This record gives sequence, structure tokens and C-alpha cells, in this order.
Amino acid sequence: MKIIISPAKSLDFESKVPTSLHTEPQFLEQSEKLNKKLKTLSRKKLSELMKISDDLAALNYERNQTWETPFTPDNAKQAIYAFTGAVFQGIDVNSLSEEKLPVLQDNLRILSGLYGLLKPLDLIQPYRLEMGTRLKVGRTENLYKFWGDEIANALNEEISDDELFINLASSEYFKAVNKKVLKVPMITPVFKDLKNGEYKIVMTYAKKARGLMVRYIIENNVKTIEELKGFNVDKYRFSEGMSNETELVFTR
Repeated sequence: MKIIISPAKSLDFESKVPTSLHTEPQFLEQSEKLNKKLKTLSRKKLSELMKISDDLAALNYERNQTWETPFTPDNAKQAIYAFTGAVFQGIDVNSLSEEKLPVLQDNLRILSGLYGLLKPLDLIQPYRLEMGTRLKVGRTENLYKFWGDEIANALNEEISDDELFINLASSEYFKAVNKKVLKVPMITPVFKDLKNGEYKIVMTYAKKARGLMVRYIIENNVKTIEELKGFNVDKYRFSEGMSNETELVFTR
């Protein structure tokens, strides 16, 4: 099984990591090209481009200037421990048993504007570059065109013909994966909460639920759609009536 998720804007590069295991991002050469462009942007340009405050622009300006290869455990951190947003709170890697780390490494992939596609133990340095950012690099006018089919092709190389492909990424990030190129069908779990008599996606809850599902898959060694439907964490339950072949809806 392969699972894709979005990264997080919130990062933790202070806390210690409980493992020395680490790998190198597959697309580090492309990341260097992107960083070379980012280094040319002033604080003001970063603020305008990313629609962020002056303080955040200053922080990311410094990040861009100090970003450098090669990555080592001394100047970088494994992605699964560096990202701290709601999805990653749901995964809660720090409480995951050590023997599950190789399973997580094999099954989970993190989409990234700067790094393209990350394995959980890939080393990264601090950055902010959302996939929807209209950053012009060479002849490409945005990150979707910069990455092109590379991410989908990389996923195809890893996915076997009978393997499940689970999309737990946001629409902004999944647009970087060309569905027409993928060689297997995609299953997208959707999480809805009952609000004012109607089931709706509440993004704050949905993000956490995506992480909880990743953990459920890893801990229970889920391999089939029927096993996936068994997800029953945090009061979510599978809804047969609201689901179809490609979209599995879970409600609470």
C-alpha cells in the first residue's frame, strides 16, 4: 500500500529524534534549483508571493539563505519528526512502536512543494513553500508545472499493479500528482462531521483524521479496501451509503 499526505507549515527542529535512521530525499537536485530561486527573493517579495506576515517572511528569508546541501543529521531532520501539523499529530510518530518505523517508511509518502516527494525518514531542512505557490522557475510558471509528471512517475516506480493507493492529501497537494499517469486506481477517504443536521467536512477535524487513518493502516497492517473500511478511530465509522468505488466516507 502507498499512502500520500500533505506536509505541514508548522515545523519542529528543536526536539530530539528517537532514531538515527535516515534517508536522503529523492529529488534533492530539484530542491536545490528551487532554493536557488528562493534565495534571490527579498523579504518583501516572499511576503507578497506567499501572502504571509513580515515576521514570517523574515523567518523564511533566513531559512532560504541558510539552506544548503549535503544534508546530515546535524543540519537536517527526518521529515516525519519535523512536521507538526494536525495530520502529523494524528500519526503521532513518537508513540509509534520502533518496529513499525520500517513499515511507515515503506508505505507513507509526503508531498512537498520544495522536496517533491518525501519518505518519512528523509532528511529535510526548514522551509516554507506551499505547492500552490506561483513561483516561477526557469520556464515554469508555478510548482505544478515545475514538478510536472515527476511525482506521479516516482510513485509508479514504487507501486505494484495490485497495490492500494490511498490519497490522504489535500486537493492543493494532490493536484501535483497527475492521475492520468498513475498506473493504479486511487482511493480517497473523506471524513465528515454532523453539523446542524448535515454531514460536512470540517477541515480541522478532517486533517487530524487523515493522520489517524495513516496510523491505523500502519498499526493494523491494512492491505485491502475492506480492512480500510474497518477504520473506527475517534468515533468515525464507515458510511456505505455515502461512499462509492473511489471515495470512502467516514462520519461521526
